[in-house]
Amino acid sequence: MFTTINRRSLGQLESKTPRFQSTLVIAGHNNNQLKAITLNIITAASKVGGEVTCLVAGTNCAKQVADQISKVQGVKKSLELTPLILASQKQFNFTHICAGASAFGKNLLPRVSAKLDVVTLSDITEVKSQDPFVRTIYAGNALATVKCNEKVKVFTVRGTSFEPAAVEGGSAATEHVASPSPAGIDRPELTSAKVVVSGGKGLSGENIKLLYDLADKMGAAVGASRAAVDTGYVPNDMQVSQTGKIVAPELYIAVGISGAIQHLAGMKNSKIIVAINKDPEAPIFQVAEYGLAEDLFKVRLSMMTRLDIVILKM
Repeated sequence: MFTTINRRSLGQLESKTPRFQSTLVIAGHNNNQLKAITLNIITAASKVGGEVTCLVAGTNCAKQVADQISKVQGVKKSLELTPLILASQKQFNFTHICAGASAFGKNLLPRVSAKLDVVTLSDITEVKSQDPFVRTIYAGNALATVKCNEKVKVFTVRGTSFEPAAVEGGSAATEHVASPSPAGIDRPELTSAKVVVSGGKGLSGENIKLLYDLADKMGAAVGASRAAVDTGYVPNDMQVSQTGKIVAPELYIAVGISGAIQHLAGMKNSKIIVAINKDPEAPIFQVAEYGLAEDLFKVRLSMMTRLDIVILKM
C-alpha cells in the first residue's frame, strides 16, 4: 500500500527507513543501442541511495547494450539475461525496482508487482530519498508526495524529470542471472507462428517443461487447452480455443489434448495437425493428419523434431 504524506513528516519517515538500499533498473534498448530514457531512470534510481543494478534483458544484447550500461556512472553492476526480473529479485533481493514510464515500463512493472504482491507507483517525477516519492495527480495539475509501505518499491519514472546519467566513467561488473527454465527463450507470437505446440491438462506443472523443450528446439510458439489454463499450469494468454486465441499454423502439435469442440474451433484450420494422446478414441484424432495413441510421458518429444522437419517440407 502507499499513502500520501505532508512535508513536515518527511524527516521522521527517513529516519525509520532501512539503511541499506538497492535498486534494480530495467534497461530499455533495441538489442543494439541503449534507449536514452534509461539514463534518466538511472539518475532517479541513484537518488534512492545504495547500489544501482541494471537488468539488460534481450536477445544477443550482451556485447552492445551490456557494455554500454557498464560504463554509465552510478551503476554498480549489470545483469544480462532474457528477461528475468523475478529471478533477479529472488537472487539479489532488491529494495526497489523501476523502469521508464513508457509503454514498455507501464506494461511490464504491474505484472512484476502482481507477482511480488505489491503495488506499483506510476510516473515518479522526484525521489525524496529511499521511500517518499513525488508524482503528479489530477491530470498533472497537482503534485503528491507519496510514501510506499511495500516490502519492495516498484515504480515507473518520468524520464524528462531527471537529468540523464553520464555515459562514461562507470565500471560496472556484468553478472548473469540464474534464470528458471523455460522463461529465458524468446518464442514466436502464438497467433502468427508457423509452428505451434500445445499441451493439455495431462501435462502437470512440472512436466510442462517437456512442451517448452520441444517448442524451443523447433522455434515454435506454445499454446494450451482450456483445461490446462483452468488448472493453472499456464497463463490465460496461451489458451487456444473458440474463446481464446485462434491459430492456423503450418504445423500444430497437440500433446495430451483430448480435442474438445471449443479447442478444435481454435486450431482446426491448421495445415497439418499432429496429435499425441493415450486415448485412441480422443476426438483430436478425427482432425489430425498424424496421430500417436501413446502415453505422452513415454514419448521422447525431443526426437520428434526430425519428423516435424520432414512434415514441413512435404
